[in-house]
Parts: sequence; C-alpha cells; structure tokens
Amino acid sequence: MIFPYSDIGKRYHTYDYYLKHTYGSKCAKIPLDGGFSCPNRESGVGGCIYCSSRGSGDFCSVLPSLTEQFRAEYERLSEKWGKRLPAIPYFQAYSGTYAPAEVLREKYEEVLRIKEVPMVSMSIATRPDCLPGDVLGYLEELNKRIPLTVELGLQSMHDVTLLRIRRGHDLACFDDAFRNLRAAGIAVCVHIINGLPGEDEGMMLDTARHLADLRPEFLKIHMLHILSGTALAEEYGAGGMELISREDYIRVVCEQIALLPPEVVICRVTGDGAQDALIAPEWTKNKRAVLNGIDRYLAEHDLYQGCKAETEKNRSV
Repeated sequence: MIFPYSDIGKRYHTYDYYLKHTYGSKCAKIPLDGGFSCPNRESGVGGCIYCSSRGSGDFCSVLPSLTEQFRAEYERLSEKWGKRLPAIPYFQAYSGTYAPAEVLREKYEEVLRIKEVPMVSMSIATRPDCLPGDVLGYLEELNKRIPLTVELGLQSMHDVTLLRIRRGHDLACFDDAFRNLRAAGIAVCVHIINGLPGEDEGMMLDTARHLADLRPEFLKIHMLHILSGTALAEEYGAGGMELISREDYIRVVCEQIALLPPEVVICRVTGDGAQDALIAPEWTKNKRAVLNGIDRYLAEHDLYQGCKAETEKNRSV
C-alpha cells in the first residue's frame, strides 16, 4: 500500500506533508493571544469543563502586544530550527472572532503589517456561535488577501456530550457555522476531543463519520486532558471518572483515520497539555510514544486514511 498523500511512508495526510507540498517547506505557526474572551465563559456557566484559565492559549506569549508576541515566538522558533521559515500567525487563545468586526480588523491587521517575515496564511481559532454576519463578511474579505483557515471547535457530534461538557452550543449550530464558512470560501479546521466523559468508542467514531460527510480541509484530534484549575479537575478529584487508556486511544484514532477521506489534512492526532498544569492522563506526556503507537497500529492492521470511507458510504445508501 502506497498512501498518495505521503512521501515518508505515513498512512495518513499529515500537516507537514500539506505544508511542504503547498508552500515548499515547513512553516512556523505562531500562537497568539489577541485578548479575546468567550461567550461560554461570560454566560455564567464557567466555560467548557476542560478549558484552562488561558482559554487554550497556554503556549501563547504573555507579551502585551500582538507584534511583540509574534516577533518573540518567531525568533524562538528560528533559533530552535536554525533557519527562518515562512510564518502562519495563529490566533489561538479563547474565541478568536469574539469581538466586533472593527476590533478584529485592528488586531488581525496589526500582525499582517509585520513585513520582515513572509506570511503564507493565517489561522483563527473560534467557536461556531462566534461568527455573525459582519464578522463572516470581514473574514471573507481577509481571505482574498491571505489564505485563511478558521479553526472551529466541535469536540463531539453528540448533543448529550456537548451539554455534559458545558460546551454552550449544539451540533446544529456547528453545522450552520461550517456551511457558512464554506459558502464564504474559507477553509475550516475542525477540532475534536477523544475520551470525553460518557463517550464510548462508537460515539467517537460517529463524530469521525459526521466529519467524513462534511469533508473539512483540516482536522485536529485531541485527547482529553485534565488540567488544574478546571471544573473537570474538580470532578476528577472527586473520583468516579475513568479515563481512556493509551492503547484504546491509539485504536480509536486509527479507526477514525480509516473513516476519513484521504484529502482531509490531519494536523494533529494527539494534543499537548501544559506540563505544569496537567493532572491526567500521565501517558499523554510521552507524545512520541503515542505517535509511534498510531503508526504501528495502522501498519499492523493494514489501515490507512480513507480505507473504510467507501464501505461506510455504501452502508449508508
């Protein structure tokens, strides 16, 4: 088996492959904190039960201005890799479109005015309930000047799970936002989480099946992390919460990969929890073991991205 979207023997469509074949090289993705908030936190429910105090921006710089954040992180990565690469500014913290369109314009354009670094695209992480018409219109305009990806959190397709984790929206809200972004010509990167409370393997695979129907340009698969200071940490500390094992997580991810169309770029197959805040699972600290385990499972079971997509499609007819 030769998977068409790999030149290093991978069995799934990696982000590294996409960058090299789109921009000619690896790129430096620069995490930024735009000072946004989140409607789910402001609603009084306290936000999603797993979300850290920095709103998923744990790896963003704490420098005050976006220009300072960008330059400091770009220099750090350039020193780490020994070369200066094309950059992708990434508004990662909280909900990156949760502000009036004129405020978003001011923040995004500040970064784009940095001319000493070639920028090949921009990514903005947000929620499906933070894309009103005026914001969507500005994003459509911005996408005509620089290739734009909106990273849209789904986490699970199951409304019962979304309610359980205090997500603050349902599947219908996500699907509407996805369709609106697509209609505006904007690429979408969907985020999902495996191991959410109350979910079994079948439910996690159902989420992959739903995404296989939508065919997003990009996908990030995360493992549920329990971080200090979160509502989930309190629940876990009280006992009674069973976490998915590394072996089961690897199997689920591989089965999800098999269901997804080969063209979908899988940017992540596991996530990083901030080490100073991570309570569990301990096995997520060894990211290399998880990545190697996924490669090994795919090879041992002769699976590759999309190998079960047609079977699923025929079954639904």
